[in-house]
Amino acid sequence: MSFFLEVLIGGLLSGVMYSLVALGFVLIYKASGVLNFAQGAMVFFAALTYVGLLEFDLSPWLAIPATLVVMVILGLLTERIVLRPLVNQPQITLFMATIGLAFFVEGLAQMLWGANVRALDLGLQDEPIGWLSDTWNMSISKFDLAAAGVAALLVTGLALFFSRTRIGRALRAVADDHQAALAVGIPLQQIWGIVWGVAGFLALVAGLLWGARNGVQFALTFVALKALPVLILGGFESIPGAIVGGLIIGATEKLAEVYFGPLVGGGIEGWFPYMLALVFLLVRPEGIFGEKIIRRI
Repeated sequence: MSFFLEVLIGGLLSGVMYSLVALGFVLIYKASGVLNFAQGAMVFFAALTYVGLLEFDLSPWLAIPATLVVMVILGLLTERIVLRPLVNQPQITLFMATIGLAFFVEGLAQMLWGANVRALDLGLQDEPIGWLSDTWNMSISKFDLAAAGVAALLVTGLALFFSRTRIGRALRAVADDHQAALAVGIPLQQIWGIVWGVAGFLALVAGLLWGARNGVQFALTFVALKALPVLILGGFESIPGAIVGGLIIGATEKLAEVYFGPLVGGGIEGWFPYMLALVFLLVRPEGIFGEKIIRRI
């Protein structure tokens, strides 16, 4: 039982970090109806920019706000240059634009900072928590627990921001109906700019956490692909859905790898979330927290 709990808790902690990436997708999709395929590239760009600034002898306390400014500017420029000219275009056009943006951001990051794999040290040790190992014989990483705590605080802050503030209420109005929001005087383009700026901030936090765990490398762009099953399970427009979906994906992939992986030679962790997402698409395509759409014909 202690081993099962160890695997389950480790998966849940990883799931919180998946949720952090998925939130960037949710915010942009809620505000503009665009599935931002470039979110993974933004995570990579943020992590690479941070370590690049450190190499110029900038202290971490200055490098983090400097990278945040860069990511917010990147988000605002993306909204202004890519999204705004394509307003009222078919959704497939916007989706293809974000795919092109992903390749551009990936290339720009490596052109500016190089393509070498770099280590990122946040001062969080990836070692078991002593008292849990001694008392319960469970190996839970200090880094995973701290990263999950940071992600949980950020998710809570965003939830309060979007539920209690004027900007948050305006965002929900825009998500419900663009035309109605414009009719009551909500500045649609300003809201989009704010959302893309917040998405840049989320990319920074996710980039720092995932870069510290796996190293700052091109593979960080594939973290966004793991966020897609999270969105399918939770729903593309639901912030609670991104959280719950991330927890489900994180827990089930770890349990499947440990208990079923040896039966098929291992490697289940890489593809199991997509199989679970496929089952959800067949059974409940709108996700756990998504609204079922009924159209009259």
